[in-house]
Amino acid sequence: MDPLSTLWETFFDWRSMREALPDMLTVGLPNTLILAVSAALLGSVLGLLLAVAGISRSRWLRWPARVYTDIFRGLPAAATILLIGVGLAPLGMEIWGPDPYPLGILALSLIASAYIGEIFRSGIQSVEAAQLEGARALGFSWADSMRLVIIPQGIRRVLPAWVNQLIALIKDSSLVYFLGLVASQRELFRIGQDYAANTGNQSALLLAGLFYLALTVPLTHIVNWIDRRLRLGRPATAPPDDDELPLAATTEGDRR
Repeated sequence: MDPLSTLWETFFDWRSMREALPDMLTVGLPNTLILAVSAALLGSVLGLLLAVAGISRSRWLRWPARVYTDIFRGLPAAATILLIGVGLAPLGMEIWGPDPYPLGILALSLIASAYIGEIFRSGIQSVEAAQLEGARALGFSWADSMRLVIIPQGIRRVLPAWVNQLIALIKDSSLVYFLGLVASQRELFRIGQDYAANTGNQSALLLAGLFYLALTVPLTHIVNWIDRRLRLGRPATAPPDDDELPLAATTEGDRR
């Protein structure tokens, strides 16, 4: 059998894909979204706190933030998930039972927060110092200046980088299978892996990859469109002609 035929039969078996598709849609896709969205929200909140602490003048805030970032950016994602998911499993059993999702979400959030914190920190530091000085001159406190003026501008500038991290988080959610998942907890990759093991064909894994593409590619184009609108703004509208002005406005202009 030639290599192309082997490749086609191994990864493009439509019957195997049809068998795996219902579980992908009803179980894998919702679980992947739960993991990714929950970890993204928690990781963004923690990342913002890390970014603010990282630029603080207090070394008691700045140094712990830098150490935290170095540790969770340096560790492999699989090691962090196993460290949190296995190491804290007894505590998790006492709080919410055998469900591995909370610890998986926590591990993914810790990983994401280290990267998102650096993204937010670079965005905040890219805002001109005159912006902060102007806000303080208007009577804003330092905290209000950061909250209302600096941080919104900084986050807007790094929106594409933040979405890139979200895309990485969607893919990293597949590593939660290390913690052991029952049938109803499987995400996309785990379902594809199970079908591949049962059938001896890798087409279900390719189908899982197509689902990941369907999630990440539109997200990339949407955020690029949003970023372009934020940078360029709305197109300017032409001023109305004199013929289109209201009669009262025209009369007032004649009086002047």
